[in-house]
Parts: sequence; structure tokens; C-alpha cells
Amino acid sequence: MNYTVIVNPAAGHGTARARVPQIDALMRDAGLDYELVLTERPWHAADLAQAAAEAGVDVVVAAGGDGTANEVLNGLMRLPLEARTTAMGVLCIGRGNDFAFGADIPTPLDEGIRTLAEGHRRTRDVGHVVCGDAAGRYFGNGIGIGFDTVVGIEAGKLKRLRGFAGYVVAALKTTFLYYQAPLLTLEFDDAANGHRNTLELPALMVSVMNGRRMGGGFLMAPEGDPADGLFDLCIAREVGRLHILALVPHFMCGSQATQAPISTARTRCLDVTSHNGALPTHADGELLCTEARQLRVTILPDQIDVISRAPSNGKGC
Repeated sequence: MNYTVIVNPAAGHGTARARVPQIDALMRDAGLDYELVLTERPWHAADLAQAAAEAGVDVVVAAGGDGTANEVLNGLMRLPLEARTTAMGVLCIGRGNDFAFGADIPTPLDEGIRTLAEGHRRTRDVGHVVCGDAAGRYFGNGIGIGFDTVVGIEAGKLKRLRGFAGYVVAALKTTFLYYQAPLLTLEFDDAANGHRNTLELPALMVSVMNGRRMGGGFLMAPEGDPADGLFDLCIAREVGRLHILALVPHFMCGSQATQAPISTARTRCLDVTSHNGALPTHADGELLCTEARQLRVTILPDQIDVISRAPSNGKGC
């Protein structure tokens, strides 16, 4: 089995470049047949992943954070489904690593490379989002609309804080920047009752999850499963600033569904329309749009193989 390892040297606020010699040494020690390449510009990882897959590489590995993983995923998704035989791997050298968390990929670098060597594949769903009239984008973990997108923007400004701590500080800061919710119409097919539901409400935040976690530690969908053909929705109604602060610990432990301002559902497709403001939106932690007023999000089942830990019960998926 051969591997192309795509390293984003800018990941982790630029700390990823220093991890390249360690990756090189661990891959060699594991006896793996690999090529290691560094990205040079935005969307370079997508181009490299597409080229590697078209050349017949067995596994393309995203070495970086969630943004790098998203680009590699989008590159692999450029191939038609019937030609999509290359698996995706992840080495966690970025900030959030939420895609890896939902895909059951270990965070420590040595464990991640051991997982690559074991080569256990699991077929995963992929999400697709379209903002207004813009071109669509694929995502593996989830998208956020509203509050958590602003949190991501603010977290990116915090150069001295990395990982989950930075997202917590950014969430507290965002409480004072973004607390007036736009009036939204949400239309979705509810998997629980089989009906097409329509909600109209001032929504502070809408999370559409294929995975389980965002921001390095906020469990937006504690029961999320990226192989069940469904999104997990988490919708936060407008509340006051103090109430926002009170909700943060619930998102950290995944108990937000017990709180009155939070609604959850499972769906295959979601349409979002804003009646009085734009929809700041991220996909896998990467800013997608800030001015769109309409979104469509769709699940695509069984799209890509991801190299993950073997199931603990020893049975295949």
C-alpha cells in the first residue's frame, strides 16, 4: 500500500512545518511506502489529492488541521464515485482536529501513523453545502451558521492560544459581538417522523453535523455518526448574553439538548433562509460565506473510505 502525505505547513498557526521531520521519521520507521509533499497556496491540497488519486495512490493523507482535511476531501470528491478508490487518512497537526475525532482517528502523531499502517477502511458519508448562488463545497465533519462561525473567526485572531482553549476564549468574546439572532426559516425532512418540517425562528446558531464535535471540544452532535446517511441538527434559539454563557458548558459535555433554547433533529437535507440578515457560515471550520441569505445542505451517503481505528469489537463495518 502506498501513501501520499500532504502537509499544510501553515496549520496550527504555522507550527505544522516543524513536525515534518517527525512525520518523515515515523513513516520510515513504520516501513511505509510514501511520498511527502507540502502545500504552497490555498486549495493546493485539493489539487494534490486529486492528482494522487488519479495516479492510483492507495491512501492520501491530510497532515494539518480541519481545513487541510477539508481540502483533501474536496480533492478526492472531484473524482466520480465509481473511480473513487483512494482512501483518505489524517495526521493531526492542526488546531481543532474535529474531523479526525468524528472519524475515530487518534490525535497523537505516532498513533495516527500506526493507524495508517493498519489500513482499516470505513466508508463515510459526505455533506455538500451551497451558499446562495456560489459554487458548492463538500465537508466531512459539519457546517456552522451564525454564532459558531463568528467564534471560529475570533479564534483565528488569537495567536497565543491554540486548540480548544482558543475556541473557549473566542466563544466568550463572541457573546458580546454576536447575540442578536436573525429570523430564519428552516425546512428539513425530519428522520424521526418522516415529515417535511418548517421552523421559523430567531436562531442564534444552526449546526449541521456529519461528525460529532466542533471547535476542538464542543460536542454539537454527541451521538453523531458519519456513516448513517443523516445529519444531526443542533438549533439554538435567540437568548440573552448570560444565557449564552450558561449554555457553553452544556456544549462542552454534549448535554445541550436538555436545555429549552436548543432543538435537535436528524435530516438528509436542510434549506435555510434568512429574512433579516446574512448567514455567516463555515464548513469544517473554514469560512465559507458571510453575505449569503440562503443555504442548502445535503447528505451524500457512502462516498469515501477513511482510514480509522479498527472497531473495538473486532468486527468490520
